[in-house]
Amino acid sequence: MQEVTGRAPALGTAALRALAHPLRVRILDELSMYGPLTASGLGERLGESSGSTSYHLRQLEKHGLVAEDVGRGTGRERWWMRPPGSITLPDAHQQPEGSAERLATELIDQEWMRRRDDAVREFREHAFSAEWLDVASFDTVNLRLTVDELRQLVDDIDSVIARRLQAQPSAGARPVQLQLNAFPLARGGTDKE
Repeated sequence: MQEVTGRAPALGTAALRALAHPLRVRILDELSMYGPLTASGLGERLGESSGSTSYHLRQLEKHGLVAEDVGRGTGRERWWMRPPGSITLPDAHQQPEGSAERLATELIDQEWMRRRDDAVREFREHAFSAEWLDVASFDTVNLRLTVDELRQLVDDIDSVIARRLQAQPSAGARPVQLQLNAFPLARGGTDKE
């Protein structure tokens, strides 16, 4: 069972640099969304050669971002998985402008945002059953909160998600993505409010 306790610490410099490659972000995303895959399976899904995905998997493995799923595979067939837990990027604005860390953080963040947009677009284009369409949700809610109130709201949501992550998937379960953004609007006041 996956243990979830609060937010993960931000990636260090070496792990940031390892992840700062669009294909590596895509590999990590595929493993996160769909579970363990081989280098060949990832190559097919991503339109890349198995040699390329194998190389990038080994680079991600060096930094603990992926791991071999030792319970699967035979002989030369290696299955890869995304270890449990979240990945947190450092705040790009807290890093020196033009630094490798800031550039890596910005690249990873941009690729994650693009991948999230792709997932929504693919959902909209796919012919899901009425049952799935009825439960899917796209909501935007604007609130007026203090820092402490926003922290509590995010903690409450994280708690609900943690319980769901710890539960065993039910029969017939499919991958579902929950995208959560909770942030102060840039044109809504001052940082001192």
